Amino acid sequence: MRKRKKKSGAASPHTTSRCKAAKNVCIQQEVNTIVQLALGREARIITLGKLLLFSTETGDAWMLNPADGLSLCLVRDGEKQPVVINETSSSLGIEWNSGYRIKGNIFMAMEHSGQMYSIMGYPIREIETAILQMTNGYSPDTEIAVHAGNLIKN
Repeated sequence: MRKRKKKSGAASPHTTSRCKAAKNVCIQQEVNTIVQLALGREARIITLGKLLLFSTETGDAWMLNPADGLSLCLVRDGEKQPVVINETSSSLGIEWNSGYRIKGNIFMAMEHSGQMYSIMGYPIREIETAILQMTNGYSPDTEIAVHAGNLIKN
């Protein structure tokens, strides 16, 4: 299990959430945004219709499909991962390579290859809140930025 520790002397970390209506959104552009945030070690959550993207201060980024329990690692430990996303004006194809679960404060990803990751230190509370809003039919017509609170670091 990978554990991520808070840098000593660092200010209280925060995660920012951003929700966008799914129509008229370029998924690839949002993926590029979350990748850049992860490379800059900035925690952010973006929800796009049925998709959730998040980056962490530890240099990771993921795209989740909560309805189907699918996940795609975009950045791991500050290194971009190979991903396949085919987007046109009329269709979207994502090559999901893993499933995920959240158990307590642990994010678990199970790749189709059999590799399993258990990661602590992700903004689990904020991710779960965003998923709950997504599944309860929350779909804003405009972009809203919300301060989502403190991250829990172990």
